[in-house]
Amino acid sequence: MIEFDIDTEFIQLDKLLKVCRVVYSGGEAHQLVDDGQVKLNGTIETRRRAKIRPGDKVQIGSETIIVKAKK
Repeated sequence: MIEFDIDTEFIQLDKLLKVCRVVYSGGEAHQLVDDGQVKLNGTIETRRRAKIRPGDKVQIGSETIIVKAKK
């Protein structure tokens, strides 16, 4: 499990996957989303640039990213 803190209102899904080093490129992130391998709060996410906010949970295979507000 990865806990990721943001100090902005949101982060785009593709950027989150890159900054958490789940993928190495935006293209790889887009492919995972297009293939239906990314879930946002338990539901398959089809938007590559979905806005991920504090409290959201992103799942890719066995990896889970919990997004939290930076204190």
